[in-house]
Order: sequence, then C-alpha cells, then structure tokens
Amino acid sequence: MQRHTFGTLSRRAVVAGTVVLGVGCLGNGDSGSQPADGGSADGDGTAGATEGSTDGNVSQEGTGAGALTLASPAFEHGERIPERYGYEAENVNPPLEVEGVPAGAASLALIVDDPDAVEPAGEVWDHWVVWNVPPDTESIPEDWTPTEADQGTNDFGEVGYDGPNPPDREHRYRFRLFALDATLDLPTGTDANDLADAMDGHVLARAKLVGTFPP
Repeated sequence: MQRHTFGTLSRRAVVAGTVVLGVGCLGNGDSGSQPADGGSADGDGTAGATEGSTDGNVSQEGTGAGALTLASPAFEHGERIPERYGYEAENVNPPLEVEGVPAGAASLALIVDDPDAVEPAGEVWDHWVVWNVPPDTESIPEDWTPTEADQGTNDFGEVGYDGPNPPDREHRYRFRLFALDATLDLPTGTDANDLADAMDGHVLARAKLVGTFPP
C-alpha cells in the first residue's frame, strides 16, 4: 500500500478545524486559538473550554461524578497509538471503552480526526465518523463492524475507519465521543461537518481521548 498524500483527496475548503464542542451546542469549526494537548492549537471552539481531568488512559470532559469518559486499553491518553491501528498497517480501529453516559442519552456519536493535518493538508483530517451508537454501549471492540450504528465518509473518501498516516511528522489523533438526546437520520455519505450540523443542539455530554502516531 502506497503512502497516502493528504492533499490529493481533500474534499473540503481550507478550515482551521472540524467541530465546535459544547454541551447542547455544536458548530462547524475549531477556533484554533486554545493551546491544548501538547501546546498546539487544539481548542474545541468554545471560550474557556478545557479537556477536563485525565486519569491514566481515561480522558474526561465534564464535571462531577459519572461524567462521560472515553478510554482505550490499547494506549493511554496522550500516548502513542500502536502501529497496528495505522493506515499502512492493519488499519483497524483500536478498542474503546465508554463510561458515564447520561441517563437521558438516546445515542452516541464518535468523530476521530487529525488536527495536525492542517499544515500539510490545509484542513483537519477526518478518519472515522460514526453515529447512532446505542447509548448503553460500554465498549467498542477492535476492528469493529457496526450493526446497530451508522458510519459516514472519512477524508480518504471511504466509509468507516481509516487509521493514522501522517505525511510529515508525529501527529495527534482525537477520538471524540458525544452523548446525544436524539438519534440521527443521516445518509451513509455523511461527513464530519454534516454530523456536526446534525448534532447541533443535541449534545448532552462529551469526552475526548488523544493519541499520537507514528509509534
């Protein structure tokens, strides 16, 4: 498999980010003004937003006991993603663990992207777009083929997961989980921007897990 060049498959206008995160509010672009995750611009577009507390391989965005959390047994938050999950290796999604889904949630959504792709590709690069995950989901297995959830189109032009493949240096990869108060009626061709639009006003809670690649 040849190494992918970001720019050849770019389908969106040049932007500084993909999704504005907020409880009950979601927009279409990171502000790029808030340093996080190692000092680079990786804000979630909401003034004063922070990543929340971290404990080992768990990233928690939210406050209080029972806040939504996202973790992986394959890598710790802020650490390196194993090579097997890369685009040029086995290209399967890493396993994920979910806790603290709010009682009122009707579904979960997941966006995996690369904010460090802005420099080489001109945009945040989306690797996985998933919605209508059942709210009682506690784990997503490695190499998951959803049967009760829907997957959209990533920036490789494919439906489903495509793994990290930075063209220039080590990049950060964000696994962002959203608890929603509704299920979403969206077509298979939905991309991250479309999903962000559909989630606007429906986000009850959010969590973020960050890993780096290459290993």
